[in-house]
This record gives sequence, structure tokens and C-alpha cells, in this order.
Amino acid sequence: TVADVGQLCVCVRKRPLNDKERKKKEHDAVTVLHPTATVHSAKLKVDGIEKYLDHNSFRFDQAFDEDSTTDKVYQYTAKPLVNYVCGGNGARATVFAYGQTGSGKTFTMSGIQKMVADDIFAILSDNVLEEGGCSCDNTTISIAIFEIYGGRIQDLLNKRNRLKVLEDGKGEVVISGLEEFEASTPKELLALIEKGQTNRTTHATEANDESSRSHAICQILFRDPATSRLKGKLSLVDLAGSERGSDTKSHNRQRRTESSEINTSLLALKECIRAIDGDSRHVPYRQSKLTLILKDAFTSKNARAAMISCLAPGSLSSDHTLNTLRYADRIKEKKIGNSLEKRRSMMNPLVEETEKCETDCRDEADVIISNDSDDNENGEEEAQEELTDLDEQETVDDEAHQVVQELFAQEEQLLSCHMQSIQQNAEYITEENKLMEAVQGEDYDMDAYALRLAEILQHKTEMILSLRGRLEPFRELLSREEELAKKE
Repeated sequence: TVADVGQLCVCVRKRPLNDKERKKKEHDAVTVLHPTATVHSAKLKVDGIEKYLDHNSFRFDQAFDEDSTTDKVYQYTAKPLVNYVCGGNGARATVFAYGQTGSGKTFTMSGIQKMVADDIFAILSDNVLEEGGCSCDNTTISIAIFEIYGGRIQDLLNKRNRLKVLEDGKGEVVISGLEEFEASTPKELLALIEKGQTNRTTHATEANDESSRSHAICQILFRDPATSRLKGKLSLVDLAGSERGSDTKSHNRQRRTESSEINTSLLALKECIRAIDGDSRHVPYRQSKLTLILKDAFTSKNARAAMISCLAPGSLSSDHTLNTLRYADRIKEKKIGNSLEKRRSMMNPLVEETEKCETDCRDEADVIISNDSDDNENGEEEAQEELTDLDEQETVDDEAHQVVQELFAQEEQLLSCHMQSIQQNAEYITEENKLMEAVQGEDYDMDAYALRLAEILQHKTEMILSLRGRLEPFRELLSREEELAKKE
């Protein structure tokens, strides 16, 4: 029921091996048995010769194996949030799909979006919720879909128009220029969702031939038809595919800056999600555009969220899968159902003791469980290496990050200046044509012609110098980014 909706649900979903992985003769390196997910990865001991199998296990609210359908995932993650938002109490619910490229994020989110479209109108039509809830008579449904790509925001339902994020005096975040489209049936809603998916940005990467390189955000808004007051908002966020730094080495500059922006926003998102039902008063939503746009999903007292981490089972993807599980586990670490755990502990004191032991183990080993216990000294060194690697993965190089952020900022300014120059130049060309027409006449003022032409040329010179003044620092940043990329 709506009352039972937890503030945060973290789950994992494993997909089956695909044909590409079978052709490479990869084996299934992931075991999912609710509520745990375990990655089996082949490692070399410190001597570099002897091999062993390392098992890393993690525990979540829900764990779905390769035989689980999208409908089952929906029932345990998004459906409770749909019911919650339809309560009409100004709820903010968000469903995130996270994982490496090719792990099944978009497939999972697409299926969930179809079920959401059907369920929303079914609930509104039946009006089965308590008094004051949303119904067809007192609620209109509208949708907006946009993507965050390379630091830019684009409206996927309105010709990919560029949008701006603004914050008013009350601290409310507004996306200027974003259009909402009303839907009165599940078919209309689904058609708009599919249109947005078609316009999303994808590119080839090292890990996947067609990777989603943008964060796609589908917002379904419940409004009062008389006052347009927002009664609830459901956000379905299909995150861009995560990549390790080593997977971006052969990328061009565009792919590298994309990856840097994606990883930065994912790190910021992790901290914001952890703050949803935690004791922290500070939510670092200003660290990226993604978290700034989703501010109300983190700061509202009526905020609820579900994170679906998608796993690729192939043995060659085990490092990626391990990173995905660590990311999800870091989100879960402080947040999973505190109230639920208290109730379980009251019912059974043994549960409390068991969970305390598990927490202590997780704090000491960062949820890394190794079956190689024959050599304690080697095991300690390897565990320390794992911890060091994890810290390095989550630490963004300060200089590289600053350069990429400055690149995005200066790119916006350069493009804006260039566009203004083109528009002004077009106006000057129109005026010059009129001057030429006047010159062709029998009676014209030569002094006026010469004076106005000199003014136009002066304005053009100033315009070119201004544009060049923005271009040179931008080119220097491009060179600096190239140097940093070679050092990695």
C-alpha cells in the first residue's frame, strides 16, 4: 500500500548472456539470489602466477536474476511509487536506472515506462485511493522529456531545443523553455515517451556499439486542471552508461568530455540519493546539472526513490559489474529501510545482532568477500589493493575536472557569441544591400554612404575581435585537455 512505501529502494537486475558475449566464449560471472548478488572474478595472486577465484557479494532490498521479468521488477520498484504519487499530496517520486553500457538500463526503463502509462490511468479511472487522491475528474496528466548531454539540456519532445536551468528567489529550480504535453490516454502518453526515446543521443564507446551518452529524464506531472497546481511528479531517469577511465583512452575529445561529465554527475547523484532519507541536512545538488534539476526529488519531505542497478553477466565485464554493485552498495550503505530494520529487530533480537555483524564486516572490508583464506598475508594485501582501487575510481582528478567544466562553460559563451555575431552580420548584410541599391540610383548622398559603410565595418571589426577573444582561450583549454588526456 501507499503507506508502506519506503523512502529509498535499492535493487539490482541481472540480464542474461547475449549472443555477442557467447561468441566471445564468455562465461556467466554473476550469481543473483535474492537478496544478494555475487561477482565471481578470476584473479592472480601477488606472485603473478597462481590464479584464484574471487567472490564479492553484496546485499540489497531486491535482487532480480536473469529469469525475472520486467513486470516483476516493476511490481517491486516503480509501482509502489506510482500509487504514492497518485495520492495527490504533492509527492515527488523518482526511478533511476543505472549501470554500465549494455547492461540493460534502457530495456528495463522502457518496459517500466509502458507499465507506468497503463497504471496511472487505471488508478485515475478507478479512483480506488483514499479521499483527496488523484482521479480523472480532478487531475490532468502532462509529460516533459529532456536529456542532459555534455553539460547541455535539450528538449526531446520539442525539436531538441536547448534549455536553461534557472533558480528563482524561493530556491525553486525551473527549466526555462521546457514544454509539457498533455496526455489523456495511456496510448497518448506512451506515444510521447517513445518519441522522446527516439530523439535521445547515442554514440559508440569501447564497451558498447550504441551507448546512451545522455541522462534521459521523463517527468510525468499530475496537475489540478483549475489552478495548474502540481499535485505530484513522477520522474523516470535513464542514466547514461557509466565507464571507467581506462575505457575512454582511445576516445576523441568529445567522448572524453562526455565521459568526464557523466562520471562527475553520477558521483554527485550518489551523494544526493543517500541524503533522501538520511540525517544529513546538506544535499550537494549543485555539484552537477543532473542533481540540480532533480533538486526537489532530494530535498522534498515527500520524496521517494528507487534505484535499479543493471548488471551485465559476462566474465569480461566483471570489473564493470563490480563497480556497479559498489556504487549501489554505497548508496544503500546508510539508507536501506531504517524503520523496517527496526521493526524486524523488535520482532527478532537475533536479526538485530546478525545485521550488526554484517554492518561491521562491511565497514571493515567494504563488502569485499574473498574465498582465498589460505594465505592471510596475501589476502590482506589484495583486499587493500581493492580498497585503493575503489578510492581511485571515485576520485576525480581536480585539474582535469576543472578543465572539462571550464570547457563546457566557455563553449556555451562562445556559441552564444557566435550566434549573436551571425544574427548581427545578417542585419548588416541586409543594410548593405539597401546601401548598394541606393548607390545604383541617379541621386544619392555619397558622404552618407561612406559614413554608414565605415560604421558598419567598424561594428563588424569589433564583432570579429570579440568573437576571437572568446575563441583563443577556448582553443587553449582544448589543448590543455588533450595534454591531460595523454597523461592518464
